[in-house]
Amino acid sequence: MSGNIENKTEAKESSVWDKLIRISMKEAGVAIALVLILIFFSATAPYFATSENFLKIFVQIAINTVLASGMTFVILVGGIDLSVGSLLALCTVIGATIMVDPRLSPWQAIVLASLASMGTGAVLGAVNGWVCEKWKLPSFIVTLGMLNVASGLARVVSDNSTITGNLIFWDILPSIFLIAIVVVLIGWFVLRYTVFGRFVFAVGTNEEAVRLSGHEPKKIKIAVFTISGLTAGIAAMVYLLRLNVGSPVAGIGYELNAIAAVIIGGTSLSGGKGSIVGTLVGACILQVLSTGLQLLGADDNIKPIVIGAVIVLAVILDSYRGRLMRMLETR
Repeated sequence: MSGNIENKTEAKESSVWDKLIRISMKEAGVAIALVLILIFFSATAPYFATSENFLKIFVQIAINTVLASGMTFVILVGGIDLSVGSLLALCTVIGATIMVDPRLSPWQAIVLASLASMGTGAVLGAVNGWVCEKWKLPSFIVTLGMLNVASGLARVVSDNSTITGNLIFWDILPSIFLIAIVVVLIGWFVLRYTVFGRFVFAVGTNEEAVRLSGHEPKKIKIAVFTISGLTAGIAAMVYLLRLNVGSPVAGIGYELNAIAAVIIGGTSLSGGKGSIVGTLVGACILQVLSTGLQLLGADDNIKPIVIGAVIVLAVILDSYRGRLMRMLETR
């Protein structure tokens, strides 16, 4: 009798431990990491735990959060999009050109600029997906090519100059984070509650199974690249509203930050596993690390080393997470 009680107790403890592991392998684990980082910098960095600093962090993560939201869709199907930074630059130039047009009222300018930026990003994103699927090319190569095409177009459209003007019509800065949150919420809803979202995960998990079920993975892949381009256009408008300029060099390195946020947020590079909420947390971790190190007085050369190490650690954890989840499923 006592043996049965002990076995049941051990089984219950094992079940609790398994649940804790599963939670830590998902968004909650990344959120716990963010909380620990926040506690560390609050205790060690002067002026970190202030409302002004947190507002600054919210504003600074807005652009990367929007870009990373679209990138999440691409990585979930096993792809990568290196062109989003250059697409952002091109869209800022197009948007700024429209917004400084004296013939337009402020509201006309911002509406037309938003439509033009998002439309440009979506069309070029769709081109990325179409070329990848038409000729079965790696997305890494195709989007690397688009990176250069979009960068060149941005220079041509802007005549290789920065476009400045009265692009901010009201106190928008605290609100741009809300734009990012809206994008995250829409992405979360699409991935969690729509048929399209289920197909995104399915294509990333087993593309051949999706094809054998009578559905076309090609359309899903083109759609996710279109979404990535669309979010690049939205991020361009956030950039304009925050910095008041459109520049052909605006997005340098932004694609790497977006990819980093997705990876740190727990989305698997092999596709099929991840979430857009995790991506938001990943973007927060990146910015909190950068801000905290800055307030601690860390050398500018140290910050990329720390952030790079965190990215590599996230990739390593991703490989172990897959193994642990498979072990738990077979128990």
